Amino acid sequence: MEKVTSLNHICRLLESDRSYMIAGFAEVGTPYTLINCLLACGTRDITLIANDTGDATKPGVSQLIFEKRIKKAIVSHVGKNPETGRQVMNGELELELVPQGTLTERIRCGGAGIGGVYLKTGVGTPIADGKEIRTLDGADYLLELPLHAHIALLHAEKADRLGNLIFHMMARNYNPIMGTAADLVIVEANQIVEPGTLSPEEIMLPGAFVDYIVQAERR
Repeated sequence: MEKVTSLNHICRLLESDRSYMIAGFAEVGTPYTLINCLLACGTRDITLIANDTGDATKPGVSQLIFEKRIKKAIVSHVGKNPETGRQVMNGELELELVPQGTLTERIRCGGAGIGGVYLKTGVGTPIADGKEIRTLDGADYLLELPLHAHIALLHAEKADRLGNLIFHMMARNYNPIMGTAADLVIVEANQIVEPGTLSPEEIMLPGAFVDYIVQAERR
């Protein structure tokens, strides 16, 4: 089934009060076109699952924070966006800070159908509050539960019309794992090519995980 569609169609899918995984690491691999679509469509009350809350001086996830579209952020870093801290201190935004590797593993579990993962990171810190602690081979581990989202927004360098994706170098980051861990996966691609154009050895996320593709707008 061809999966290429329009932003007008995508706008109808971007419902409020849903959890969204938004890929990218700082500005690298961020789906700017789809974030702009979220903003234009008026989507709000978002539970954000992402690496960070963006850079206050640049477009992207930070705009969702400034426009108060996010009700809860599950991220590993907020230091480049002071507005995030201001909203948290004022009770306007719920924040769950997750160590970066832990965040990755929780998303991986969500995509693989794994019920959780035991990790040493966070033992003996506030991160451990309320979590199950298990001793294995004399060391304590925290049980970290999987993360899954209603919708994932990804950025690819290339996509064929069947949804097979290639990511560019470090822009790969969270894109492939988030593409496995959501009910609905929407991708913006710099290049959209015909089926059979991509070598199977190049494909980094198979089209079976992808629901819709749109052309990325030039920045």
